[in-house]
Amino acid sequence: MEILIYDARKSKDISLHELSNLTGIGSSTLNRIENKITSPTLDQLELIAIALNTKITALFLSKYK
Repeated sequence: MEILIYDARKSKDISLHELSNLTGIGSSTLNRIENKITSPTLDQLELIAIALNTKITALFLSKYK
């Protein structure tokens, strides 16, 4: 599964710091998620989707989606 948070964030012209403020997720955690060092939890995906005003399914690619 490929995480698309970086692309979604950039399409909304939101910085990593702004997304951190909107979600309450640390910017270092968001950075690790965007750089595929760690995987987001479902709760984190939901917070990010809400902050970016998008569906959770828009934040990842999967053949099972």
